[in-house]
Amino acid sequence: MSAKQIAVITGASSGVGLAVAKQCADLGYTVYAHYRTAPAFEASEVHWWQADFPDLGEIPELSACDLLVHCAGVCELSPVSETTLSDWQAAMDVNLLGPVALTNALLPALRAAGGHVIYINSGAGLRANPTWGTYAASKFAARAWCDALRAEEPKIRVTSVHPGRIDTPMQEAIVKSEGGTYDGAKFLQSNTVATAVLNLVQLPADTQPNSIELRPRS
Repeated sequence: MSAKQIAVITGASSGVGLAVAKQCADLGYTVYAHYRTAPAFEASEVHWWQADFPDLGEIPELSACDLLVHCAGVCELSPVSETTLSDWQAAMDVNLLGPVALTNALLPALRAAGGHVIYINSGAGLRANPTWGTYAASKFAARAWCDALRAEEPKIRVTSVHPGRIDTPMQEAIVKSEGGTYDGAKFLQSNTVATAVLNLVQLPADTQPNSIELRPRS
């Protein structure tokens, strides 16, 4: 792989985003990695920028972008009857509006490279369960956005990835809020999802991988 290939990754300070950033760097990409509170690691191939979505911060100015992976996400569980408008807005800001705004800003660079947009969605983007209303609604909306973007932009590939539960700090907080006991070994590992992302990128150019689902085997 040429070191000139460029990957932009959001939510790269932990979880799947961190795993994708590290794997991309190992493969020779120049990586532009987003964080909200603090960058995760230092490497010559990785350039960090801060943003609190939907504000994009000082995004990198790129003439070409080979890969854009949306990993940033928030999830707060609450019954619909107890969910405030600000709760709905917070979910939409990070899970939908930030990715939309960033992708639009990078579209010229993505078109120039024939790039690939990958959105880390969720099983909640396919079905909604009690107390998961804000998260599921934002993920359903993101899936629709990916479908529209794919249909409108023939020069790029767009893929929704729908994993089951992943062993991440966000998942640990979710399990705690559910009153459960956390056991990360029961969930998908971040590196597993990252490997699936990079496998999608390496598919031949004659295929358009619209979406994939990943589930823990246990």
